[in-house]
Amino acid sequence: MPEDVIVTERLVVRYRGKAALDGLDLRVPHGSVFAFLGDNGAGKTTTMKILTGLAPTDTGRATILGLDCWSKATELRHRVGYMPERPRFYDWMTVAEIGWFTSSFHRPGFLARFREWSDRLGLDQEKKLRDLSKGGYARVGLALALAPDPEVLLLDEPTSGLDLLTRREFLASLVELAAAGRTILISSHSIAELEKACTHVGLLKDGKMILSAPLAVLRAKVRRFSLRFADRPPEASNLGTVLERNGTGHFWQALVQDPDPAAVAVLRESTGVSDFEDAPVTLEEVYAALMARSTNGTLAAAGGIPMVRKVDPV
Repeated sequence: MPEDVIVTERLVVRYRGKAALDGLDLRVPHGSVFAFLGDNGAGKTTTMKILTGLAPTDTGRATILGLDCWSKATELRHRVGYMPERPRFYDWMTVAEIGWFTSSFHRPGFLARFREWSDRLGLDQEKKLRDLSKGGYARVGLALALAPDPEVLLLDEPTSGLDLLTRREFLASLVELAAAGRTILISSHSIAELEKACTHVGLLKDGKMILSAPLAVLRAKVRRFSLRFADRPPEASNLGTVLERNGTGHFWQALVQDPDPAAVAVLRESTGVSDFEDAPVTLEEVYAALMARSTNGTLAAAGGIPMVRKVDPV
């Protein structure tokens, strides 16, 4: 088993001359729950299509379990479970029939596992697919993705349309699957929920990875500093790479990447500074700050975050 189960190298995909992926480098470690985050149009779904062998690359390479995603797509379909953002099935079939039909393309055991997951997800086996709610339709897609007992799961907005309780149960099940040795790549807009389940995170912007890191490392490397000052507000740039700065009146706050401990200690003891606080930030706060800086064109500036960056464990 390779250390990095999912790998893309300098991946480029163009549609009508416009780059959907622009040199994407992605590495998803074995046994991780990797949150693949980005705004609409960032390239998440295109990446999923490449990884599932549904589309070729223009340049670059993509592999799963050491196998090329395009030339070995048939072999990988027995080892990779995939749920698209908008699954489409034969709507005249029942839940039981779509499981039986799909099982004919898979190895023994698929149908039993599909029924098991259908029950866990609260699906009525006799109900026609066309009569299901949006959430019910999504549950069918999840059951089909999990039924092959895959080594790798690729999930594109899998919790869309699910109710709160089902979303929580599903995300908890991802942790169990990863603990059993499976590797999961999940794209979603539900950043706050994913933070509770993911071990790694990658932030995608305009087809490029702007930050990739284990979640624990990201939390350690990005901090929120807040304080009250008597006369002049402190200079945030002395602390490290400033992702965001705000405040009102004599209240001052900044999100800082890779803060300098010595500079932080000096600020804490500065004359006129009170109520100093050094706190971790949420994944959603980091995401919003990085995306805002990228949109404003400041990530490539001196002292800023490089447009492609992988943060290694410390």
